[in-house]
Amino acid sequence: MKCTIMEKDYILHNYLNGTATQEEIEQLKADPEYASYIKIAKTTQGFDTPDFDEKATFKAISEKLEQQPKVKKLNPWATVLKIAAVFAVIVTGYLYVDSLGTTVSTSVAEKQNFNLPDGSEVALNANSTIEYNKNKWDNDRKLELDGEAYFKVTKGNTFTVQTRAGAVSVLGTQFNVFARDKKLQVHCYEGLVSVAFNDTLIKLPAGKNLQIKNGILVTKVQSIAKAPSWIDNESSFENATLETVLQELKRQYPIVVNLPDNVKNKRFSGSFTHNDIDLALQLICAPLNLTYTIEEDQVTIYAAKNK
Repeated sequence: MKCTIMEKDYILHNYLNGTATQEEIEQLKADPEYASYIKIAKTTQGFDTPDFDEKATFKAISEKLEQQPKVKKLNPWATVLKIAAVFAVIVTGYLYVDSLGTTVSTSVAEKQNFNLPDGSEVALNANSTIEYNKNKWDNDRKLELDGEAYFKVTKGNTFTVQTRAGAVSVLGTQFNVFARDKKLQVHCYEGLVSVAFNDTLIKLPAGKNLQIKNGILVTKVQSIAKAPSWIDNESSFENATLETVLQELKRQYPIVVNLPDNVKNKRFSGSFTHNDIDLALQLICAPLNLTYTIEEDQVTIYAAKNK
């Protein structure tokens, strides 16, 4: 049973005067706050304390408590645990910040050029995202790409572009990577790149490009282009479906395209500009005998005979 402050002082008074009962002595010994008084008492034997005045003692204690700030006793183990907790928070925070990636993103109709920590140059096409860890870049030149980007890589340790469909690795070269959904296209313009997918590794020299779809190598062809056409605000295609062409059109222009099912698989070879939506649609539709209408951001494409 816990004692009040006055009761504890009364017991202490009796203990110092030798009149405390055995029960009071045991209570005093069991209380950690008053245990130290027993040691004091042993060194003050022979001194009599004045009779206990309950009201005066209560008043004195109350005044003393009001004058002094409240002090909470510290548990040594609690202090250690608090220090450990603070340390853990600091370490966790450091690891979290160290693991944070730097993200560069573009929206529809937006492109962006930037440099990586080693000076490698990146051109990011519309509606694309790149993420990398700049704190670890010196030892691990690796980034993740969702979309399309053109790289001019400075020489150094292995430079890797990770996509959902595969990984492209180089030491120093110029290449373009298109990675959307389960489709991966890689075009090497200078040097040599390695493309890894589904336990397969392909070496791609300058002037060659390949396309992987759903984990299967679809094409591997020669190209004389010196750089991707989209760098010059133009998208180019070779025997692509109309649906594929219009998907890219929607990345370069903030539009919605309505396309009949019966023309989605028409094949298109050519290019369209990123600077003029009307001209872009003309370049796409005319070779396929199609026509179109534009109402605000809505584009509808028709077979010419049905208009």
